[in-house]
Amino acid sequence: MEYRILGCSGLKVPVLSFGAGTFGGGNEFFDAWGATADATQVRRIVDICLEAGVSLFDTADVYSNGRSEEVLGRALEGRRNQVLISTKATFRLGDGPNDVGSSRYHLRKSIEGSLHRLGTDYVDIYHLHGFDALTPIEEVQDTLNAFVHEGKVRYIACSNFSGWHLMKSLAVADRYGWTRYVAHQAYYSLVGREFEWELMPLGLDQKVGTLVWSPLGWGRLTGKLRRGQPVPAVSRLHKTSANGPQVENEYLYKVVDALDAVAAETGKTVPQIALNWLLQRPTVSSLIVGARNEEQLRQNLGAVGWNLTAEQMAVLDKASETQPVYPYWHQRQFPERNPASV
Repeated sequence: MEYRILGCSGLKVPVLSFGAGTFGGGNEFFDAWGATADATQVRRIVDICLEAGVSLFDTADVYSNGRSEEVLGRALEGRRNQVLISTKATFRLGDGPNDVGSSRYHLRKSIEGSLHRLGTDYVDIYHLHGFDALTPIEEVQDTLNAFVHEGKVRYIACSNFSGWHLMKSLAVADRYGWTRYVAHQAYYSLVGREFEWELMPLGLDQKVGTLVWSPLGWGRLTGKLRRGQPVPAVSRLHKTSANGPQVENEYLYKVVDALDAVAAETGKTVPQIALNWLLQRPTVSSLIVGARNEEQLRQNLGAVGWNLTAEQMAVLDKASETQPVYPYWHQRQFPERNPASV
């Protein structure tokens, strides 16, 4: 397994990490992911990950209302020193007025709850799951900085921020000498390239690593969707696709056609091609992959240890290219002063 430095930190992370959102179950949304609370199956998946060098496990307090953290924590008993754990807070977990957001009150409650459920006294990477526009950024960054100094958190990161959210947070941290975000967990895929417009250039400039969630475009790039064919009768796409970003059918099929062509050249599967493409993009430190079973996990593991050629990358780039929104399309008209970052 290849390891990469995470952003401006000294922490090395595997290029594939495991998303434990599939652990726990408990409500319709996470059940649609194929979530499981079966201890034997979960431990087997963790065993396979560690055998392959996938040592970073990502979860969140809201995944299955905390059950994902509990199940992951039990599966990691006795081997905490072999793994990196990433978890998140900000989204609502509870009915009270302060059971949501990135206030000092809520983050304090959240980190203590996550540590208890995970059965550990620290987490390696602690993310804000989303931006909280109602809490002063100074309060947020001061709280996260305190967690690091108290030893509860090793590194801090964010997720689903816009460019200005992330840049302002970094600026506030720099102003007071507080701990900086070393990573941004973001949606990025061959059918979701908006990340490249502003967040990727920001990551390059500020040395913020990218942990990619849903690298297969909400399941659209698993190889099950093709032109002229219906969605398989048994597929989580029936329940999950409506919750994710919408993708025009013709655009999707154009990308899948290109993936099929490259897969035929390489002997790899469509999802392996899609994952390998991401691993060659700037700022990408690790792809968070999930799996409902051992077969899916092993297929995802086959995405590493080789690289697409420059020609194959170009084929996929062209098929998935889209017109950016303003002001990015305007800036691209002046490459002399706005050189492309990719």
